[in-house]
Amino acid sequence: MQTYLVTGGTGFIGSNFILSARREGWATIINLDKLTYASHPQTLAALSDDPGYQFVQGDIGDSDLVRTLLDTHQPTAILNFAAESHVDRSIVSPHDFIQTNVVGTFNLLETSRVYWEQLAANQKEQFRFLHVSTDEVYGSLNPTDPAFREDTPYAPNSPYAASKAGSDHLVRAYHHTYGLPTLTTNCSNNYGPRQFPEKLIPLIILNALEGKPLPIYGDGQNVRDWLYVEDHCNAIHRVLQHSCVGETYNIGGRNELTNLTVVEQICSILDELAPKPNFKHSSLITFIKDRPGHDRRYAIDCSKIQRDLGWQPNESFESGLLKTVQWYLDNSNWVEQARSGAYQTWMKQNYSDRSVESPVESRH
Repeated sequence: MQTYLVTGGTGFIGSNFILSARREGWATIINLDKLTYASHPQTLAALSDDPGYQFVQGDIGDSDLVRTLLDTHQPTAILNFAAESHVDRSIVSPHDFIQTNVVGTFNLLETSRVYWEQLAANQKEQFRFLHVSTDEVYGSLNPTDPAFREDTPYAPNSPYAASKAGSDHLVRAYHHTYGLPTLTTNCSNNYGPRQFPEKLIPLIILNALEGKPLPIYGDGQNVRDWLYVEDHCNAIHRVLQHSCVGETYNIGGRNELTNLTVVEQICSILDELAPKPNFKHSSLITFIKDRPGHDRRYAIDCSKIQRDLGWQPNESFESGLLKTVQWYLDNSNWVEQARSGAYQTWMKQNYSDRSVESPVESRH
């Protein structure tokens, strides 16, 4: 069996990838994670007795640690999920995003290059460095613009997007300059089980269950393409196993929806799964002051990965959202641990000073 070094594997997408990898027998996993606010070891508690899984706490910027892990475990692939990923946080504290997403990725690439250059010829041929990125590097689309393609020029509009664009460029440069066998994937908005509760979908689910306001930025008409996390993990594995080195693939769910529509669909599901007498969860919808530089629309053209590798999403947004809501209903212990003091501090910092724009009725 192959061995993968997964960075950031205790976060949302990384943990779902590791669970899929062990369930499907893709590889033995070494999980390197710094354990920041959005990381939860409990997410992978089911693997505590799995001899094919090992957790190591540490930073991708720690070259000595990464070098030791590479020399000890001789992985056939490195999958870089490690990233600061919340746009709102990048506006408040951009330094953290540059340090992790740019400097951290550079250090990981450099250590990987040294390791790869020392491998035997057959091992060098097999090795891959897969970098997981975002559609936000492409900027914002107008309503009638074609969806992002792999050759769409980069035009990042937030510190988060700019930091991921920088890391993407470094990955490309290490392939073209040094021959490092890299792969890059740019995904649309992920959703699903185990997502940190500050992101839109889990935030709305949990606020609605507690009868709290459901905050929507601006007029709620910002559009995102939604990708179920397990579909994303399957796509990453497909790219890792079958793509030519140096390639980039856009991965999307083919689900373009406004933020308001997403929130309304969550409310409808909760009305069915967690009903309250004479109450509609949609009555909690509250429009708040928009965030700075809020991109209007993202859309992914994922025809390349479908054509080249035969991948397409299995979940519709409706089926994936139903699974997601049910997971949060069934996993209150996980939610409780995720919503720690640090989470509460962030919620107060980001939302308490945003004035209500208007009641929901006036927007329909």
